[in-house]
Amino acid sequence: MRAQLAAFLDRPLTRYTIMGVILFNAVILGLETSPAVMSRVGGIITFLDGLCLAIFAAEIAAKIYARGARFFRSGWNLFDFVIVAVSFVPAGQGFAVLRALRILRLLRVVSVAPTLRRVVEGFLSALPGMGSVFLLMGVIFYIASVMATKLFSQTFPEWFGDLGASAYTLFQIMTLESWSMGIVRPVMEAHPDAWLFFVPFILVTTFAVVNLVVGLIVNSMQDAHAEESNAATDSYRDDVLARLERIEKGLKERG
Repeated sequence: MRAQLAAFLDRPLTRYTIMGVILFNAVILGLETSPAVMSRVGGIITFLDGLCLAIFAAEIAAKIYARGARFFRSGWNLFDFVIVAVSFVPAGQGFAVLRALRILRLLRVVSVAPTLRRVVEGFLSALPGMGSVFLLMGVIFYIASVMATKLFSQTFPEWFGDLGASAYTLFQIMTLESWSMGIVRPVMEAHPDAWLFFVPFILVTTFAVVNLVVGLIVNSMQDAHAEESNAATDSYRDDVLARLERIEKGLKERG
């Protein structure tokens, strides 16, 4: 019984059905944010939301029954379990914020779709390498924040009045959000040589360090895809060798 249920849950049709329910539930949760829609068909929306949650809970219960303790050995299964469990938190007694996390059910698409899983796994595998990059960026930000506070705090205290304000302003500059007309040009009116500070900072942080992070993520995703392709090739090769062995054994028995 458990083996049959596990085989049913692993069928592509079952996975696609669950993905469809996830996407449908995401639309329902979006409609719940509209007062006009809720005033007209609020009862139907609430019923459909509860139906989707019941389907998710039944799926998780079926997986636990079919796989037993092995269910909790998979990180993706634990991810699904937590996402669904959050939806059962009562709305009252200070838990209203947790109830808003029901939209996290949409993240279950990641665990259902293999391509999205590969992207997340590639990102997670890149985290150790990204740690060194983030440390380097932290050092650069600290040095630049101290320098900016020393240079511009007297004339622009709202942007560079202390270390925290300088770090926030430099972060805005790194994102290139209104950095020129909003911050740098007003500073340069009082400090004409300020470009000697801002231009190298932008070149180092925005165009070097950030692109380095992107490169690490892309490289990790390529490695994950290569490993998956190699695993599929090895599985196919093993299957072919097993078939050849069975054919050879059958020929020997006939001979």
